[in-house]
Amino acid sequence: MAKALWLKKLGYRMTVLSRYISPSLLAASLVLIITVIALFVPPYIGMADNGDYFRVLYSNGLYFNNPDYDSLYLGHFNKQFGIFQYFNENGATLTSSQSLLIRLSVWINQLFNQQVFDIRVQAALLTILYTVAVYLFVEALTWKMKPKYGYLVAVLAVFLFADTAYTAFFNSFFSESMVWIMLIYLFASGLLLFRKRYSDYAMMIIFFISGLFLTTSKQQNAPVGIIIAVMGIIFIFVRKQRGYRAMVASSLAFLMLAGIATYVLIPKEFVNINQYHAMTRGVLMQSEDPEATLKSFGINKQYAVLNESIYYEPYTTVDVNSKILEDNFYNHYGFVSILAYYITHPDQAGKMMDLAAKNAFTIRPPAMGNYEKSAGKPFGAQTKFFSGYSELKKALAPKTFGFIVIWMLVVTGMYAPHFVAAMKARDVRSMVRLPLILMLMFMGLSGIFVSIIGAGDADLSKHEFLFTAAFDLVTFTAVADALCRNLWQNKPAAQEKSVAVQN
Repeated sequence: MAKALWLKKLGYRMTVLSRYISPSLLAASLVLIITVIALFVPPYIGMADNGDYFRVLYSNGLYFNNPDYDSLYLGHFNKQFGIFQYFNENGATLTSSQSLLIRLSVWINQLFNQQVFDIRVQAALLTILYTVAVYLFVEALTWKMKPKYGYLVAVLAVFLFADTAYTAFFNSFFSESMVWIMLIYLFASGLLLFRKRYSDYAMMIIFFISGLFLTTSKQQNAPVGIIIAVMGIIFIFVRKQRGYRAMVASSLAFLMLAGIATYVLIPKEFVNINQYHAMTRGVLMQSEDPEATLKSFGINKQYAVLNESIYYEPYTTVDVNSKILEDNFYNHYGFVSILAYYITHPDQAGKMMDLAAKNAFTIRPPAMGNYEKSAGKPFGAQTKFFSGYSELKKALAPKTFGFIVIWMLVVTGMYAPHFVAAMKARDVRSMVRLPLILMLMFMGLSGIFVSIIGAGDADLSKHEFLFTAAFDLVTFTAVADALCRNLWQNKPAAQEKSVAVQN
């Protein structure tokens, strides 16, 4: 009796609270506060450079101005960089939507300081974008739900989204920050359209822009545009207006072209790096007879000496950029031929998939430190501040590819009944949720497959970021829908109208 009374009082208090602050606003506010403390209050949390910064730094008008920068690689985070004052002769080494963010950050920074760029300006922009993204995502999951369920989802959202394994990327030049935020916007806008929350046109604009930024954020995401275009076809039929359908269809077509263009525009230098690792850190590494494997590709067996080697090694058997290697090694294989090899050698493919799965649940790359050198932390030290979710995930997630398959089947099975009911009711809007979830799953898988086939096991924990991000969003959505009893009990809108008419 006392317990029932307590629950009744708790429910009443939550109802009163919901009049002043919604679950989505509560979650976004707490994530904002925790992120500000982590990134903008000493000791500042960020990401050390692993050697990749030069790819985006010089072409965007910045340069390394710290004389001791070489000693910071991998170990310490650096927050200040020089701004070119005169002609910048450096061309773009890669095409990425991340450059738009960096250039906007530099422009804002120059309003206050013309010579030194503080990366926290970029972090501030990303934090604002992130807060809005979290709000929209939690709103999509809790709208019209009972307060007691909604606030529980909000608390869980803070546990996930405020985790510094994700937000530390904001204080870095790694594109993972753009990938993470745009993925949330993409998923949230699709779910809000499913819920019929806000304007369908506005949600499709957010869906398109976030999909475009996500696809073009890094070359590895080239398949993302194609996946969105194919899985998003169902969005065309949500409304009957020709204008809406034309807008959605043209947006999806543009995303597919963006995916193709992202792949085509990959610089030759990066093609060679990835291609080298795809063979030496992938195909050959798992082969019982590397010489025979090379022969199957039409490559001289003497190149078996490169097995397990890395492109960046200072002392190598052969110059990795030489014409000899170009003619006798690189030109004999590519993405398609390696894919065909793995298909015809399922045992090796299985080993690579399990190897990938071991790194697929790690959010924070283990190689990079999070503190400035001035903070007095050891070289390579990583923060434990608000890292409960990432540490728990890393420790408990079964690290096998079989688990990933089971996870996909379970989540699909959870949402399939509602999708079937929507099909029977011919309610396209209610059919949107399952394809949207499958879209994120396929994106995550593309992150794994592209990493393995395209670059072997080189820097897997970072290359598989798209999978770990998609896994978290889909799993969180499934948990939230289960808590809110929104998996099977909610009937499709058309079905509800039919019942109302009959009554």
